[in-house]
Amino acid sequence: MSNDYQVTAGTEVHCELKSNTKMFSDSNNNYGTFANTNINEIDFAYPGTLPTVNSYAVELALKAALALNCKINRKMHFDRKNYFYPDLPKGYQITQARSPIGVDGYIEIEVDGVSKKIGIHDIHIEEDTCKSTHYKDNSFLDFNRNGVPLIEIVSEPDLKSDKETVAYLEKLRETLLYLNVSDCKIEEGSMRCDVNVSVSKTEKLGTRTETKNVGSISSAGMVVQAEARRQIEELEKGNIIQEETRRYDEKEDKTVLMRIKETGNDYRYFPEPDIPFLILEEEYIEEVRGKIEVLPDERRRIYLKNGISPINANKIIQNKQLSDFLLGMEDIDLVIASNLLLGDISAYLNKTEKTLKETKLGKEKFRELVNKLSNKEITNKVFKDILNDLMEKDMTVQEIISSNGIETISDQETLSKIINEVIKHNEESVKDYKAGHDRAIKYLMGQIMKETKGKANPSLVNELLLEQLSK
Repeated sequence: MSNDYQVTAGTEVHCELKSNTKMFSDSNNNYGTFANTNINEIDFAYPGTLPTVNSYAVELALKAALALNCKINRKMHFDRKNYFYPDLPKGYQITQARSPIGVDGYIEIEVDGVSKKIGIHDIHIEEDTCKSTHYKDNSFLDFNRNGVPLIEIVSEPDLKSDKETVAYLEKLRETLLYLNVSDCKIEEGSMRCDVNVSVSKTEKLGTRTETKNVGSISSAGMVVQAEARRQIEELEKGNIIQEETRRYDEKEDKTVLMRIKETGNDYRYFPEPDIPFLILEEEYIEEVRGKIEVLPDERRRIYLKNGISPINANKIIQNKQLSDFLLGMEDIDLVIASNLLLGDISAYLNKTEKTLKETKLGKEKFRELVNKLSNKEITNKVFKDILNDLMEKDMTVQEIISSNGIETISDQETLSKIINEVIKHNEESVKDYKAGHDRAIKYLMGQIMKETKGKANPSLVNELLLEQLSK
């Protein structure tokens, strides 16, 4: 790819909202049910039927707009977007063209250690279309998806590479998941992405093309590369880039023409006459703002501040149940806590196919466990021995330890006798230690732990052993 060209990309992301019913009817919003069962007269656009606005879907859209730093339209209305296609039974889609719920937002990404704000032009609410399935010469329509509430998030043309595009989409998906406004399952179609790409040798943007329905976040990055490469090749041949709608062929790693791009005039937008203006009062906006959970960026900041490695911090963020479990537990050693959750506890959950909420490991029990490990009151071996009981029994950590007879030995007099016996029977290792061989101390520690069957307080053993060896 020529270095003379500046690549510019933007995205339009459609996310289905997690409401029980559709945007303008009371049909169920439920993925995976038998085709054409979640439908009614409004979905089929029968004459005389009228839409009613799903207020919960509006709340979810507002949460997204607030979390993405948008200015909120206090007075908004819906519009009709007119086009004729089999997946649109009314002959128009109800959307927001002139008064989207949120405008002028942004999201912050980091690529190769450099932070950058990506502008969000707007977020608007609309209804989904039917799901089309094509087989040989036939097309089949599933009306279950028709009317499902969506938000469309339109970015500014601020993305300058495939890496930035992927980072933006990953950050967007992560944020929406934590808001609980969408499940963002790309494989099920509840998050879909269109990618706009242009190239130019000057600061003036080139003619953009739109690649529709990109299948994954990683594919979005490949689209940026493939379409930029195609446009540069065309310009180098002296050809002109047209506004086009294209699709991405993953096997060939190239975009393919679908149709010449429609313009806004083709859609003949006009205000939806059957839905009155919506007024969002300030009190309502603040009420919704108060429902927003601690978002990933703030959680990541807390984790890093408390010593968790960036790799583990990201792993926890990627697993919302673990992240929610750690929320508000900054009073414990988060490094130990994160290692436990990502290690043996996650292994237990995977093996038993349970969630944390389905176990007996509540936050207070976990706090007790971490503190005992942090204070060296129990060893990692003891933790592993009692893991199943911790997860399955409604008992405190101390009660589990006592019932299993695995109390940690922390009595100095008892430990001193054991240490003296180990030193007495390992004179060569003592000499090695005094000669400066550090491995000798590990060997002696191992012998002491062996004698105590792993029950000795390792911190206290180390302290007493060094004291004896210094004499």
